[in-house]
Amino acid sequence: MKKIFIVYGHYNDQSFNAAIKDTFIKTAEEKGHKIDFLDLYKENFNPVFSGEKPDKEVLDHRKRIEESNVIVLIAPIWNFRMPAIVEGWIDKVLAPPWAFRFKKIFGNYGYPIGNLTGKKAIVFCTYGSPQFAIRTFFLNMPTKRLRRGVFNICGITDVVYKRFFAVPFVSQKRREKFLEVVKKTALNI
Repeated sequence: MKKIFIVYGHYNDQSFNAAIKDTFIKTAEEKGHKIDFLDLYKENFNPVFSGEKPDKEVLDHRKRIEESNVIVLIAPIWNFRMPAIVEGWIDKVLAPPWAFRFKKIFGNYGYPIGNLTGKKAIVFCTYGSPQFAIRTFFLNMPTKRLRRGVFNICGITDVVYKRFFAVPFVSQKRREKFLEVVKKTALNI
């Protein structure tokens, strides 16, 4: 049994992101995993970081991550990035020196040392654009930012990234296939 911390970043309970969330939670719980769920919009998370020290809310989220084996992000991609509320959560919660620190080599040169090693991350993202456009013209920016950037710096190397393209335009049958991918991902934790 794993403890899974889910960070959800969509304002609409009727969105396909909500279907992903519901499907993942139901499947993971049926397999015996424990879910800790955070809805950034419903909890009115303030994504603005102005250099302040972590507040009680950020410290609580960090504690919940420490107690989990798996971190799951579920959000749409808008303008080639996750919504500001999710990006702000990443900036405030997955920040140094808690999530990672830097090992100085000399001067201003060094490398990051992740403090979250041993955890797994799963990212579910929905796109309104077709897959061809995203892969060809926009170089998978969210993939690189999260998988190769944020999580890697934090020491999380086991990252599963599932993308669903052209969501507003696909058939119900195609959406059901997308949700089968979500179920399979939850079953393979």
